[in-house]
Amino acid sequence: MRWALVKVCVAVTTMVVVAFAVPLGLVIREMARDRAFSNAEREAAAVAPALSITTDRDQLERVVVSAGSDAGLAVHIPASSGTNAVDLGRQRAADPDIETTRRLGRASTTEVSGGSTLLQPVALSSGEIAVVEVYVPDSEVSNGVGLAWAVLAGVGTALVVGSVAVADRLGVRMVQPAQRLVEGAHELGEGKLGARVPEEGPAELRLAAVAFNSMADQVVQLLANERELAADLSHRLRTPLTVLRLNAASLGDGPAAEQTRAAVAQLEHEVDTIIRTAREAKPQTTVAGPGAGCDAAEVVRERMAFWSALAEDEGRKVRVAGVERPVRIPVARADLAAALDALLGNVFRHTPEGTAFAVDVHNGDDAVIVLVSDAGPGITDPEAAMARGRGSGSAGSTGLGLDIVRRLAESTGGDVRLGSSVLGGTEVRIWLQLDGRAPVRRGHRGRGTGAVRRQRRHTGPTSALGSRRSVP
Repeated sequence: MRWALVKVCVAVTTMVVVAFAVPLGLVIREMARDRAFSNAEREAAAVAPALSITTDRDQLERVVVSAGSDAGLAVHIPASSGTNAVDLGRQRAADPDIETTRRLGRASTTEVSGGSTLLQPVALSSGEIAVVEVYVPDSEVSNGVGLAWAVLAGVGTALVVGSVAVADRLGVRMVQPAQRLVEGAHELGEGKLGARVPEEGPAELRLAAVAFNSMADQVVQLLANERELAADLSHRLRTPLTVLRLNAASLGDGPAAEQTRAAVAQLEHEVDTIIRTAREAKPQTTVAGPGAGCDAAEVVRERMAFWSALAEDEGRKVRVAGVERPVRIPVARADLAAALDALLGNVFRHTPEGTAFAVDVHNGDDAVIVLVSDAGPGITDPEAAMARGRGSGSAGSTGLGLDIVRRLAESTGGDVRLGSSVLGGTEVRIWLQLDGRAPVRRGHRGRGTGAVRRQRRHTGPTSALGSRRSVP
């Protein structure tokens, strides 16, 4: 908008300057010409009285010298009875032009080399017509015209520059509030809920700033209400958890009882974490700084040890690969554990007993890939499975499991892909970026060229989108 306003002002000012400067320049040139010929007429008029009195050559020469330069003034007296023709000064006009002026009896001008001449007829006492010739050089006709045009050009340029400066200041006054509004929108979109914009500038932009600030306040209030609701709903789980813990304590000794008590304790811990996170308004998944994160291999071994007992009870074959050496990733230990639990829980919930599954960890130079695959019936609609809140439509499916995994991957700049596994069922590929790239924005989900490039570099088991079952 700023440069558009400047261009408009430059165009309008230029047209105004041209509309006034060009006619004014032509008028100045015409005035200079009229001035030069007016001077020539005065010189010719100074000689006319002497010609009406005498035609003596000597006397006329003195009059010519006193009237003006003898190089520019000439007198042509025709021959008469008893006298010869007299020509004083340098003749520049052609003889036919002089004769025409004498015959017509009125002044005329004619073009000659280097300028023009004024031919002025004068009646003599003898009744003959003499012609006074005054030479007007081109330099005298254009004297002062160049300077006047330069002044006009300078004034026009100053007007254009001044209009640009004024338009730029006006544009800044209009653009700055719009830029602050854009910056505020970006900050709010990045999660900076305290972003506000000054209510300044033109009336329309002030109204836009007021609307933006009001919207931001409403967003903050809605998020606060959602956090309180999440905390309240989580707090309601404590009562049934207390009953469950008491019942688990009465189970006695044995591996199954210990596993049940451990699961109840972990569930209570997770509920407390949800309540604290909601109250403190902190995101569950954040980008870890340098040196932060966890060992993915250790977390995978720990969670697989937890789920292996249930897998043994259901007769499932389990395979774990790539966890022999430490694999550092820039995510919190609890977040990775929650994502693995969500995926492994889906395997147990949506595949028949006895279905095999595997977890593979691939450590690359700039990324770590975690693959969770099974031999189940597969996914029928990968797009629906990745949509938050939709799930498979079956009982116990909330559609949030894969969303937890997606947010974990995108917090590192990675992504999540669903496909067919080598076991014949579903493969969930979690790409965790290690080079500190900006997180993928919600809605993109790694579908651009970057995701294609990363898919080509993947050296582990590949996945083909279009599997056969839904995952929550």
